[in-house]
Order: sequence, then structure tokens, then C-alpha cells
Amino acid sequence: MQNRSKNPIGSLVSTLIFFFIIATVISETGFVSGTSVFVLVIVLLVLVFLLGGLRIVDQYERGVVLTLGKYTGTRSPGLTWIFMGIQQMQKVDLRITTVDIPQQEVITKDNVPVGINAVVYFQVESAEHAILNIKDYTLAVSQYAQAALRDVIGGIELDPLLSEREHISEAIKKIVDEATKVWGINITDIKIQDIELPADMKRIMAKQAESERERRATIIRAEGEFAAAERLAQAAERLSQVPGGLSMRTLQTIERINPDPSKTVIFALPIEFMEGVKSLTEYMRNKVK
Repeated sequence: MQNRSKNPIGSLVSTLIFFFIIATVISETGFVSGTSVFVLVIVLLVLVFLLGGLRIVDQYERGVVLTLGKYTGTRSPGLTWIFMGIQQMQKVDLRITTVDIPQQEVITKDNVPVGINAVVYFQVESAEHAILNIKDYTLAVSQYAQAALRDVIGGIELDPLLSEREHISEAIKKIVDEATKVWGINITDIKIQDIELPADMKRIMAKQAESERERRATIIRAEGEFAAAERLAQAAERLSQVPGGLSMRTLQTIERINPDPSKTVIFALPIEFMEGVKSLTEYMRNKVK
């Protein structure tokens, strides 16, 4: 934030009046001659003038000096001196400053009202420009960032707004940085913090997400059943090629049906009998034809 030094003219006049009254009282007492009093007052005035013009500029600051209202230079960090009554110095903080953008009610391109707040990080690069070209650069950056946020958000739809925050922040930063360059301000970053949606929109989006997950689950289940069917077909083909393979598989299946073998009755037939029935069936079918 910019720090304006007080005008010392009023204090200097008050000091002169104070010393004049003290000198008058001392001279009337007769203990000290008028000349000595006058010299003492002059010395004190010089000391006050020299000490009153001293200023300290911190490492993270720059001092913009105005002489009779005209810019005459920028002071670096350290101890400096200005001419009291003629010059004044305004200090400017060069550290990165954070400004919150309060929540903005914006309507997106697809007519969805949203509430958005953000934060702006900026730094003063030119102290003289920040003092001479703008009255309150912190307030100006905040207001311009609000306007840019409304303009950018109003030109995009809801889905890109939720998924492309970084691109939106870069677009806002570019607009604000271009405008504040003449103020000696560098916008280091703009971050979108929260995006608040209407309650109805939240419910609709939750239903959409639920439907999307159900669709994915159905597809995954169908793919699993298809893969299982392929494996079963391969297993059946392999068992049919092995003599007695199907019979063994049938016995294993029967065993799994009832976990208590004492309650299971099995009628076993030789495999040759089943093959004979199959051959007889084929003979009868061929005879009918």
C-alpha cells in the first residue's frame, strides 16, 4: 500500500511560534541577553529543520519525492533527507499484495447463474507510476479484476467454467495485466477460489453423474459377461475333445449342487451307453430322411 508522508509545514510553523514564545519569556526575565536567546533559537531551528527532514525507506519500499508538487526522483532504501516545507515523500510498498475479489453473481453464456470469488496477486514495479498515474492502485486493481472476471465468465458456458479454471484465470490475468501496465503494476497471478451453483443445478448434475456411472457399470458388466461366454465356449470345446471330459465336468457340477454327499443320489451310466444312444438317434434320423 502506498504511504503518504505528512506535510511538515504546519509543524514547522508551530515550532517557530513555540520557540518565539520561549525566547520572549527568557529575554524578559533578564537572565540571558536577547542576542544569546536569538542565537539559541536559530540553532534549535536549524537542528529541528535538519532532523525533521530525515526519512527512512525500508528495503521493500521506494520513496517518491515531490518538490513543490512536481516529481523529482525516487529514493532507494536507507536513510534519506528531504527539504522540509519544500519537498514531500510518499512511500510505496513493492512486495506482492493480495486482494480478494468478493463473490460476483454472473450469468454464464448458457444462462446459468453462478457465484464466483477470486484472489488477485500483484506487485508494484514502478513506484513513480503507481503514485503519479493512479490515485489508489489497490482499489483500482480490485475493481478492474471484478469487471474482467464478469466479462470473461459471461462469455463461456458452465461446463468449461467448471473444468478449465486455469485457462479462465489466465484470460482474466491477461486482461487485467494489460490495463494495469501503465500504472506500474504487474499482475503475478489470479486464482478462482469458489464457484457456487444453484441448488437445482447441483441436483441435476448429481443425477447426471449417477446416470453416467450406471452407464459405465452396465457396459463393464456386459463386457464381463461377453468375456465369460467366450471362455465358456472355449472350455466346452476343449472338454468335448477329451474323452470323458464332459462326464467329469458333469460329476463335478453335481458335487457342487449339494454340499452334503449323503443326501445325493447319482445314477451313473457308462459313457458307451450314451454314445450308443447318440448313434441310434442319428441312424433313426437318417432312416426317416
